[in-house]
Amino acid sequence: MTGAESLIRTLFVSGVEVCFANPGTTELQLVIALDRIESIRCVLGMAETVVTGCADGYARMAGKPAMTLLHCGPGFANGIANVHNARRANTPMVNIVGDQATFHRPFDPPLTADTEGLARSVSHWVRTSSLASQVASDAATAVQAAASPPGQIATLIVPGDVVWGEASGPALPLPVAPRPQVAQEVVRGAANILRSSEPTMMLLNGQALCEAGLAAAYRIAHATGAMLRGPTHVPRMARGRGRVPVDRVPYVVDTALQLFAGFKHVILVGAKPPVGFFAYPGKPSLMAPEGCAIHLLARPEQDAVAALQWLADEIGAPRNVPIEEEGPKPNIATGPFDSEAFGMTLAALLPENAIVCDDAVTSGRAVFPATFNAPPHDWVQSTGGAIGHGFPCATGAAVACPDRKVVCLQADGAGMYTLQALWTQAREKLDVVDVVFANRVYKILYGELRATGATPGRASDTLFDLGRPDLDWVGLARGMGVEAVRVENLETFADTFRAACGRRGPFLIEFRI
Repeated sequence: MTGAESLIRTLFVSGVEVCFANPGTTELQLVIALDRIESIRCVLGMAETVVTGCADGYARMAGKPAMTLLHCGPGFANGIANVHNARRANTPMVNIVGDQATFHRPFDPPLTADTEGLARSVSHWVRTSSLASQVASDAATAVQAAASPPGQIATLIVPGDVVWGEASGPALPLPVAPRPQVAQEVVRGAANILRSSEPTMMLLNGQALCEAGLAAAYRIAHATGAMLRGPTHVPRMARGRGRVPVDRVPYVVDTALQLFAGFKHVILVGAKPPVGFFAYPGKPSLMAPEGCAIHLLARPEQDAVAALQWLADEIGAPRNVPIEEEGPKPNIATGPFDSEAFGMTLAALLPENAIVCDDAVTSGRAVFPATFNAPPHDWVQSTGGAIGHGFPCATGAAVACPDRKVVCLQADGAGMYTLQALWTQAREKLDVVDVVFANRVYKILYGELRATGATPGRASDTLFDLGRPDLDWVGLARGMGVEAVRVENLETFADTFRAACGRRGPFLIEFRI
């Protein structure tokens, strides 16, 4: 068998079931191998950043890595934005990147690039296979690295002569170490802080935002008065009626500073210290006030759920604490677009067990708190700030969870980065409702500009405006094979969204704002 076939068979026996791909000439041997191993599902993305975004969304919902297949250094470079988002979310991902044959590379053909250098900027593990006989073991190690807690990016570069050379067979899967446990003295230290009655916030992320983690955190908060918060952008969070309603740290720096004011302690549970998304003149980078101590209960790779449960028991928190509702009741609103009213409408109509992929940026800020009492669902966001995450993330999530409705909340400017994902949704007949907020402006940039103390002028109006001509999202979606409708008020949105959720397959709603 070829090196390519040994690699693909190794990925399959290691648990990889889906290949998101945009292959080229140097990957043809790998495509031939995929032809022979029909158990791996192949999904084509018409741009590399769609491919990597799909793999991110898939892994967040499947809990295991997908494979991406990318063409040489430039192809990988095209996909880096959503690899960056995946890395910031601790998503497991295995990137297989083709390359020039080792003997051809010294001649400097056009696609020659520093692929390892590109990969190292966004990957935890990088290797270039040098022998066909070793590529299978390299693949097994890549899966092991990707699946290692809390989830890592593994990038394996495979030159042409390595994948077409002779190999002996696939490698056996390698074991993945379980999440390390938190030390007893760390739990007792956190318990002492919580017993002090000094104002304390617990900042939760990663595994701590699953249903079991939130339930344990709620026991602690109920017993001690500690405030619970998630990061500004959550990688995945269990939400909805009957689940713990935890809000996020505000994006706007001044609002975040107000939130943290007065706290004496911040306990990190799978989270990093709270910092502003950007720096601003005269404003701090760290949101916690001076004199506020930051403590670590669990690192991202540690077992945050076990740590929270242990901590709850350590302080004697009661079990089975009734969860109090927070936020507005789901209600179908009327009138023009308003972020909070939209959120309440979405909460009223969201199918149970849905997956919401939120890339709505400014239009969606009030949607999150307005959906606390929606039916149970998962909420997924871009954690790295590279725009163009929503469409492909929703696409990958739908591949991972074909029996769940996926709802993508997509800003129009960000959506143009990965429009091609709609084509993949149509081709794969994925059950996604895409809602595009068409305000025809990079609104967030106006806010950021004013935050620096500047006043918008001719250049900013030109560079932030998305009109002249207006984007026709209905036309764009239909051109990709996705049925689409334009709405301009909440009543029409409610009727259209209800109908879209009552059918299977992709559907796009352009909400003109």
